[in-house]
Amino acid sequence: MPSRRLLSPAALRRSASWLAVCATAIALHPQRADAQRAEAQRPQPAPPVFLEDLTWTEVRDRLAAGTRSIIVGTAGQEQKGPHMVDGEHKYVLTHTTERIARTLGDALVAPIITYVPEGSWDPPRGHMTKPGTITLPDDRFLELLLHTGRSLKAGGFTQIIYIGDSGGNQAGMQKAAETLNAEWAGSGARALFIGDYYTKAGDAMRTFLQGKGFTTADIGSHAGMLDTSELLYVNPKLVRRERLAPNGGSRDSGVSGDPTKASAEIGAELLKIKIDHALTQIRALRAEGGR
Repeated sequence: MPSRRLLSPAALRRSASWLAVCATAIALHPQRADAQRAEAQRPQPAPPVFLEDLTWTEVRDRLAAGTRSIIVGTAGQEQKGPHMVDGEHKYVLTHTTERIARTLGDALVAPIITYVPEGSWDPPRGHMTKPGTITLPDDRFLELLLHTGRSLKAGGFTQIIYIGDSGGNQAGMQKAAETLNAEWAGSGARALFIGDYYTKAGDAMRTFLQGKGFTTADIGSHAGMLDTSELLYVNPKLVRRERLAPNGGSRDSGVSGDPTKASAEIGAELLKIKIDHALTQIRALRAEGGR
């Protein structure tokens, strides 16, 4: 009868430990698989739409996949009264252009242009009477828009969409689109000026607020209910609530309207009006001349 070799106590303990490790691994395997399945089912973040958030190879790949439109947003660095930061237009436009691009599904967004016409500096007039405002002469603004469009076309984009969040930007963007379309005739590239985002949407927003019982004086024309409500929705930390006052609290405040009646809830509705007007015009222009 063959002899049996008995394990030492130390060897028995090692074997028991190894078996325990194996049993634990087997028990955890289903849990690990469940965790992996849950991770796979978790909603993934939407791909970036802002040009500055992409590498050049990622832009190339998006172009190859059919993303040939790009939004050029023009904002403004201008006084917004004692209660709002001067970059209000940029923050609002960053929000709206992202929503527009994602809804279209085939567009990116170029860096927001903040140097726009704001009036004369010699002598200072309009917003230029307040420190912090930066102006660009009309002809230089037009050149900036033209060179931006040409650069983007050279990179492969075939539809340049100009959208502005400030009144002083509208004529320059319209002129840029007309100039580029004449220059690009027959090339397959187009420039679109989306004036409805500002002009028609502005009328619609005032009508909306009047329907809620607000007066023309409440609404105002600059840094009042409209601008303040939009920024309260987009980034409330940039509104100095303790400084809110009807007409800014003084004759020289730079405010027209009553920002104390602004709210984030109103801002959400106003921004939707802007976005919807822009999308409607973009789709109409695309239908007229193809994508």
